[in-house]
Order: sequence, then C-alpha cells, then structure tokens
Amino acid sequence: MITTPPDSAEIVPVIRHVVHPSDFSEASRKAFAYALKTALIAKGQLSLIHETKDEQRDWSDFPGVRETLARWGILPADSPPDALEHLGIEVAKIIGSGSDPVAGVLSYLHEHGADLIVLATQHHGFDWLRRSVAEPVARKSGEMTLFVPATGRSFISEEDGTVSLRRILIPVAESPSSYPAILATARVVRQLKCERGHVTLLHVGEKEPEVETPTVTGWGWRPVRKSGNVIDVILQTAQSEETDLIVMSTDGRNGFLDALRGSHSERVLRQAPCPLLAIPESSTGATQMTKAEKKDWYREREKPARRRPAAT
Repeated sequence: MITTPPDSAEIVPVIRHVVHPSDFSEASRKAFAYALKTALIAKGQLSLIHETKDEQRDWSDFPGVRETLARWGILPADSPPDALEHLGIEVAKIIGSGSDPVAGVLSYLHEHGADLIVLATQHHGFDWLRRSVAEPVARKSGEMTLFVPATGRSFISEEDGTVSLRRILIPVAESPSSYPAILATARVVRQLKCERGHVTLLHVGEKEPEVETPTVTGWGWRPVRKSGNVIDVILQTAQSEETDLIVMSTDGRNGFLDALRGSHSERVLRQAPCPLLAIPESSTGATQMTKAEKKDWYREREKPARRRPAAT
C-alpha cells in the first residue's frame, strides 16, 4: 500500500448538484437526510423529484427542508424561504406528471446533470429497485449514486443531522480500479469533518492489488485479504466490522449497475447492512474528485520546505 502526501487544509467540494428522487415513503425520508446534509456541506443545489399521475400531489408533500434544518439546529423555527440562501444552498422541488417515473427522472438528469444521486432502497423483496426508479436510474445515469437502505446502520441522523461515520469498507480488485472509491472516501470524511476512523481495504482472492491512498488526519487505511465467495465475504466483513459505509468502484460499461444482473455492486446492495456509495469510473463525480485530489497533491508538493533553525 502506498501513501500519498498529507491532506490539504482546504478541501474544495466536488459535489455541487445532488438529486434525490422520492416516493414520499419513510425510506425516502431517511435518504432525504443524506441528500440534504450533502448539499448543505457542499453549499450546492438539491433537487427533489417526484413523478406521479396524481394531480392532487404538490410540493408540500416533500419533506420540509427548512423544518428539517430547524430540527437540526441550523435554522431558527419558522425561518423565511430566503434563509436557505444565507446557508449557500439552493433547493428545487419538481413534481413530474408523466406516466413513466424513470423517464421523467432520467430526462431531468439529462438536462440538468448531477454529481450525486441519492436513492432509498428496501431489502424486503428488493421492491424499490425492481419496481421504482432506483435501478434503471442508477443503470442509465452513469453517475455517482448513494443507496440508503430503509433498515440497518445509518451514519447521518434524521433527527439532528449529526454524523457518526467511523468505519468504511472498500472492496479492492485489479478491475475496476479502486482509485475512485479511495478518493471519494478521503473527501467524504474530510468534508463531513469526521475526526477519526479507519478504512478497510478488502481484497478477496490470492494476488492483492497495489493501491495508493492519501493521508487523512485521524484516519487509517487497513488492507485485509480474505478467501471465499466475493459477495459473501464483503457482506460478512461489513457485518462483523459494523461498517457504516461501503464504497465501491464500478466499471460503468453500461452505466452504473451494469446490464449483468449478477454484478457485484448490485448483489452487495441487496443485502448491505449500511449505505452504499457506488462510483462509476467515468462518472462526473469520479472525474472531478480525481482532478481535485491531484490539485491538492501538487499543492502540497509545491509548498516550500520548512527550514530547521540553525544550530547554536
């Protein structure tokens, strides 16, 4: 394992636009907290989308952004709409009236783009991914996607917005490259201001690939090699280590969660005990993170060396 120079004090956000398709369920409200927290930290745009034929639905059915921020202690109660501008975030609530919710969400993404898509998932029968927008949106958008399960561990509190991210799992292999997942992890813990924790770099198989990791103050990178069925080992490790977040790189050959139904990301997602962040190598988020990380690295290298005081 190779470690790069220390992390920069100034971390430039690479997630400017967060998109959260919602069906107004309890699972979606949990995912909404992640989407809002991300947009708040990045001081970016949050787009909440709901597609329905029900003409009675309106924007008030969405979770209240200002009400949530008031509960988190970030805004005073009954704050005016322009209070969000002072926080540096912009919120758009979109209700589509098309008959195909997948087409509606993809159309929005095609026109406006997204750096991160936040989707709720259900473990029971995998219904949310099969019948709603999550699977086809994830497959066809090709963008970085955070899946938040309705049950299991959660590292962002719906009640007060606090972050409790301490244990992260990254499956590593020769292909796809784990580099986007490693960079994403480094920037996530920096921007969420997680003071300490560890990242398990899990390789299942004989030949362990060489990986490069940035230095993140208070965090350690722990390489682990195991044998067995890849999916079983990933899930067992996530359970035994009480992992808060799984981060996986994908090859993006046919968009995220490629056309092979048995892809590792999708199979892990079905039983993941915690949120899963999946990053296609060619996604906007991965590209921006790679550029930003290199910029931080070169900035550190170009800093003048500290001179030792002359001996007396």
